[in-house]
Amino acid sequence: MIGIDFGFGALEAEFWRFLFVMTRIGAALFAAPLFGAAAVAPQVRVIVTGALAIFVCCWTQVAAPPAILSLAGVVMVAGEVVIGLAIGFVMQLAFAAPVIGAELIGAGMGMSIAAAADPINGAHSAVLGQYFSVVMTVLFFALGAHLDWISLLVESYRTFPPGAPWMAPARLHLIDVFAGDMFLAGLSIALPVVVLLLVVHIVTGVIGRSAPALNLFALGLPAGVLAGIAALIVSAPLIAERLADLAHVAVAQSAALLAHDPPATTVK
Repeated sequence: MIGIDFGFGALEAEFWRFLFVMTRIGAALFAAPLFGAAAVAPQVRVIVTGALAIFVCCWTQVAAPPAILSLAGVVMVAGEVVIGLAIGFVMQLAFAAPVIGAELIGAGMGMSIAAAADPINGAHSAVLGQYFSVVMTVLFFALGAHLDWISLLVESYRTFPPGAPWMAPARLHLIDVFAGDMFLAGLSIALPVVVLLLVVHIVTGVIGRSAPALNLFALGLPAGVLAGIAALIVSAPLIAERLADLAHVAVAQSAALLAHDPPATTVK
């Protein structure tokens, strides 16, 4: 397999096949927003990757390259990494949409100063961004979208076995267009609350202009926070429905990315 014979024969060949299968799965889990989160220990990702690789080895006839350390073997491993990263990156884009909306809402409410470490993204983000991330994660698991995504990852070995040509301009264009759609989705999530906050800020500005004795900061900040919280409570069913749609669209987009003939536009 690598030019070194340890004397184990078929067992050794099966071991290198197992490690080769782990490449695509590990890259996908590393790029995914849930399994690849900073809060998830690397040991857990390795265990999950190995468990999925065992099923793939049992269910499919994936064959490892004759010599992994050769040029052809390295190219095949790199191709597996690219496919896995693409599948996980699509999910990352879908989970970034509600965070974009939360950042816009938090800026309008004046809560941008309330930032904390986000355990999912491993960076600092606004409090509302963490709230939307948690809601998106709960809905993603509740709807069983994670099972569909894992099933899609396993089926990708039948659709595109190792060594099959995958990268094409049409697939890269799909990712590009989907990123733009997720940016618009984040804006649509924040639009109702932002419009209400805009009205509240206009009203407080008019009041502060007509009564200069009033402290505009003492009046505008509490009014914006209260209006934002009220708008979030009222629009909670609509936001939850939108986040559930994002979970399904993310899985559907991953499936379109792995299709033999990718569509010209992203999945709606």
